[in-house]
Amino acid sequence: MLQVNLIRQQKAWVLERLAVKNFKDVDVVEQVITLDDRRKALQSATDQLLAQRNAASKEIGALMGQGKREEAEARKLEVARLKVEIYRNGEEQLVVESALQDALVKLPNLPSELVPPGSTPADNVVVREGGVRPMLPESAKPHWDLIRDYNIVDFETGVKITGSGFPLFRGQGAKLQRALVSYFLDFNTQAGYTEYIPPYMVNEATAYGTGQLPDKEGQMYYMPADNFYMIPTAEVPVTNIYRDEILKEADLPVKMTAYSPCFRREAGSFGKDVRGLNRVHQFDKVKIVHLVHLSRSYEVLEEMVAHVEKLVQSLHMP
Repeated sequence: MLQVNLIRQQKAWVLERLAVKNFKDVDVVEQVITLDDRRKALQSATDQLLAQRNAASKEIGALMGQGKREEAEARKLEVARLKVEIYRNGEEQLVVESALQDALVKLPNLPSELVPPGSTPADNVVVREGGVRPMLPESAKPHWDLIRDYNIVDFETGVKITGSGFPLFRGQGAKLQRALVSYFLDFNTQAGYTEYIPPYMVNEATAYGTGQLPDKEGQMYYMPADNFYMIPTAEVPVTNIYRDEILKEADLPVKMTAYSPCFRREAGSFGKDVRGLNRVHQFDKVKIVHLVHLSRSYEVLEEMVAHVEKLVQSLHMP
C-alpha cells in the first residue's frame, strides 16, 4: 500500500506511474490528500482541546483550595464542554481515518521506472527468448482433445459433481498431477526454499494484505457465514505469514514455497482461450515467494526466473 507522505510529496510522479499502469480512477489521489488534510486538522484541534481541558482541570483544584467555589464550578462546566468536543472530534476522526484507509487500498502499487508504457499486448517488450519453438504438424491435437483420448481428465463428471470449470483428474492424469506437485516442491526445497502447507481459506485482512481486496472480490469464492475467502493462489497466505511484521535485514532473504489448490470464479471468462484446462475454477499450483531487501529486488527476480527456467528445462519440454 502506498504511503500518504509519498503521495503528498511526489504527487506528480505518483500520477505518472499510475498512468503507466493504466489506472483510471486517479481522483483517488486527490481524495487521499483531502482526507489526510482533514485528519491532520482534526488531530490538531483535538490536541488543542486536550490542552485546554488539562489546564482547566488543574485550575479547579486550585480554585477550590482558595475557596472560589463559583469559579471552580464554572471551570467544571468548561471541562465538561471540552470533553464533549473532544469526543465529537474523535468520532469524526475515526470516520475520516477509515475513509482514508479505504481510499489508499484502492491505489495499486506503482510500477518500476523500468516498466514501459503500454495498453495492449502489442506494446509488450520481449526481454529474452529461449529454446526452440516447436513446429506442430497439421494433425496435432489441442490438449482438450488429448486428455479426452487418454481419459485422464473428465470435465463432464466434474460438472455433475460441482459445476463447469471443476475438472476431475483420473488415473494417469491424477498420478501425473500428484507427481508434478511433488517434483516441483522437491526442486524448490533443494534450492533453499522452505516448504509450507498454508490454509486454503483466508480472512479479510489477509486478502487485503496481498491486494485481492478491495477490487477483486468478484473473482474470489466467499463464505459469508465465516467471512472467509478461498485462496486464488498460495501466494496469498504465504506472503501474509509476515503481514504486520518488520523483518530485520539480517533475517533476509526469506525463501518460501508452497503447493495449494487454487480457486477462482473467473467471472466473465469465455472464448477459445479458456477451453480445456485454461481458466478453470479450481486448479493446482506450486508457488515460490522471496522476501528480500529492496536493493536486491531485481537481482533476486532474475534469480527466481532462472530457477523456474531451470525447473521447466529439467522436464525436457519443448
